[in-house]
Amino acid sequence: MSDSAFRPGSDEEWEALLRQLRLQPKAEPLPFFYGRVHARLLATSLPAKALLPKWLWRPAYAAVLGALILAVSGDGAVAATAGPSHRTSFPAHQLAH
Repeated sequence: MSDSAFRPGSDEEWEALLRQLRLQPKAEPLPFFYGRVHARLLATSLPAKALLPKWLWRPAYAAVLGALILAVSGDGAVAATAGPSHRTSFPAHQLAH
């Protein structure tokens, strides 16, 4: 429970303080601030990206490449069932030669 004896001021004082804060001008960054931040981010993140080709930086390209690898890397089970349905069996004595 809150105890009103510990409140630092009346409601009118709080309202006056909030009104003063609302009247303060908005803080603006120094000129070229965002340009400097962007340049610094590029400088620090470049070594990690240098290991990958530039087209692989985008997640869509990486996803398509991963899907292509999964599609191509099969165990051959589909190719074995796609062949003829009859199997030729040889007598055991012909296989020994």
